[in-house]
Amino acid sequence: MATRTDTRSSAPHVSDSHDVIRVHGARVNNLKDVGVEIPKRRLTVFTGVSGSGKSSLVFSTIAAESQRMINETYSAFVQGFMPTLARPEVDVLEGLTTAITVDQQRMGADPRSTVGTVTDANAMLRILFSRLGEPHIGPPGAYSFNTASVQASGGITVERGAAKTRTVKATFSRTGGMCTRCEGRGSVSDIDLTQLYDDSKSLAEGAFTIPGWKSDSQWTVQVYAQSGFVDPDKPIREYTKKELHAFLYGEPVKVRVNGVNLTYEGLIPKIQKSFLSKDKEAMQPHIRAFVERAVTFTTCPGCDGSRLSEGARSSKIKRISIADACAMEIRSLAEWVRGLEEPSVAPLLAALRQTLDSFTEIGLGYLSLDRPAGTLSGGEAQRVKMIRHLGSSLTDVTYVFDEPTIGLHPHDIQRMNGLLLRLRDKGNTVLVVEHKPETIAIADHVVDLGPGAGNAGGTVCFEGSVEGLRASGTVTGRHFDDRATLKDSVREPTGALEIRGASAHNLRDVDVDIPLGVLTVVTGVAGSGKSSLVHGSIPAGENVISVDQSPIKGSRRSNPATYTGLLDPIRKAFAKANGVKPALFSANSEGACPTCNGAGVIYTDLGMMAGVTTTCEDCEGKRFDSSVLGYRLGGRDISEVLGMSVTRAEEFFGPGEASTPAAHRILGRLVDVGLGYLSLGQPLTTLSGGERQRLKLATHMAEKGGVYVLDEPTAGLHLADVQQLLGLLDRLVDSGKSVVVVEHHQAVMAHADWIIDLGPGAGHDGGRIVFEGTPADLVAGRSTLTGEHLAAYTGA
Repeated sequence: MATRTDTRSSAPHVSDSHDVIRVHGARVNNLKDVGVEIPKRRLTVFTGVSGSGKSSLVFSTIAAESQRMINETYSAFVQGFMPTLARPEVDVLEGLTTAITVDQQRMGADPRSTVGTVTDANAMLRILFSRLGEPHIGPPGAYSFNTASVQASGGITVERGAAKTRTVKATFSRTGGMCTRCEGRGSVSDIDLTQLYDDSKSLAEGAFTIPGWKSDSQWTVQVYAQSGFVDPDKPIREYTKKELHAFLYGEPVKVRVNGVNLTYEGLIPKIQKSFLSKDKEAMQPHIRAFVERAVTFTTCPGCDGSRLSEGARSSKIKRISIADACAMEIRSLAEWVRGLEEPSVAPLLAALRQTLDSFTEIGLGYLSLDRPAGTLSGGEAQRVKMIRHLGSSLTDVTYVFDEPTIGLHPHDIQRMNGLLLRLRDKGNTVLVVEHKPETIAIADHVVDLGPGAGNAGGTVCFEGSVEGLRASGTVTGRHFDDRATLKDSVREPTGALEIRGASAHNLRDVDVDIPLGVLTVVTGVAGSGKSSLVHGSIPAGENVISVDQSPIKGSRRSNPATYTGLLDPIRKAFAKANGVKPALFSANSEGACPTCNGAGVIYTDLGMMAGVTTTCEDCEGKRFDSSVLGYRLGGRDISEVLGMSVTRAEEFFGPGEASTPAAHRILGRLVDVGLGYLSLGQPLTTLSGGERQRLKLATHMAEKGGVYVLDEPTAGLHLADVQQLLGLLDRLVDSGKSVVVVEHHQAVMAHADWIIDLGPGAGHDGGRIVFEGTPADLVAGRSTLTGEHLAAYTGA
């Protein structure tokens, strides 16, 4: 028998000295030569006000460099297929380990992407049914809604030797599980013709109601009127069957209109190409509103929304089809899988059980595998990404999390804390960007950035223990133990918004009256039905303005000025003051620097290596042609104005030489939501998650609505910023608006006039109203989980 000798000596080994991640001279985004030492195999939390530089340090510096160095270990051929990453602007980065990033980016809204497909649970189920399903219909692809059935036959030429060729008849078939009616999407779209035209009018009378289609001058309309396929002077409702078919579904064909050759095609395919094939979020508001009115989505009648073919739905294991399995709550599906005992697929069953149990452990047992990935909130998406890492045997890995408590009820935060500590205790380095004091409190090490946001941030204000943070005097330290108190008096409602028989998702015929003229907070554990009630059941109309968690779309050319519409009045003011066209003052139009096309930088692609970005020498990064920079307003050129902060610009466009009331109103709203430190021309791609949501809120504040519906507006907000948000909500209510907020933050609950609590649990265990009343009554009763946590928070 071999003997084992302990080779470890009492003297420390040289490799044990590499116990920190050392950062020196980091200058990414707003970081100002930041230097920190982060202990390995510990839980480090990064705090600071929104925009202080936390994500720039953790994600854009540490995690980005780790990923870049890993990519460089592959051959040049393989790197050619990988995204090219530039080295972060930092002097020293030592002690890095493999970084696994779990961010809060919402999952893609591809209609074919579901919770099951993004976690591999669906793939394992497909293999399971292909082995055990009765009747047997084929391989795993036969149970996939992304695989279509294909059949083909024909002759193929086979070459054998120098001149021996012969034609062989061959057939090919593949059995797929895709529903042929909806092509695996689960829903079918239909176009409401009444939104396209008024059939009581003729084309000459202006029958089209499509935005931008005018009968007298629009070329598209003239193509239909002068095509010869329809009578332009006859009301559409009087068209013959042949005329109506040509009008709606005609094949593309060349026609001559006013001496010009143009293409005519039916109205339906024309609308699909012109509107439906484009990104809805990038459309102008009135165009987006038209698309939402004109296109209706209904559950596919062929597969009843399951996405699967009849064959895939007919194959069952213990009377359960794969469609039934994917529609179950995951915790129920886990129980069903546990009841399957089949030695031939034992390893598969073990892996599937582990994946499904991870869902329950992480607090997502209420989801189903057929839930579209695009409908998950940011917090849910982040936890779904965590699942593949929970059972990992890897150690000495750096896990990077971006506010993992977003979307979590206080009851669920304790469970998330346990998961973070479990990853650390396995010997991993855990880096967390976080605002919630409950998670900051479990940290082994804290790095506080600030002191302010944007240009006022980017420095390390404190580095040390949680107790040291409390005594540090930084913004985070001063607000760490803040606790809101219940309001002495609440506002009286001026009316009620009635919801009757709400049954979206897991709601159980909920009847509720949402009071108007007050601040109403809808709360409950994650998955209890809050968003289903607020976004899915409140009747939409011109009087309701909804600000949800959908991400802001925008390239590096987009900035707060372009997104909010601020640039339009600024361009017009410059044009009027100088007697030239407004288009000259757009870096995306006539005023762009011809060398860099208005980007401000020159990008050089180096193939599989990271591209090089250099400031344009002609415009020096100002993005505009030199002739445009000669025009001034109030003594400033357009590039200087776009370089101003929101607060400075509000003063500049106020009463005085550069007075522009339209611009001043928009800037005032940006200041109201706490974005006064942003520069007008700062690319949207550099904004944090909290900044983007507040930018969206500022934009919606311009709309004339009576009811504002907000979905977790505290997401990404520092403890100090929450008070400013509460002040904004109060101003909205005091101005006569009604504000309905879906929220987990106890400070917002305590500040509410009325609370609607859903639960008692998640998924099938939720969907009911468990409390309606004032925060004081909720705390006094302590009858729900929310009541217990709010009582503990307020000390009542």
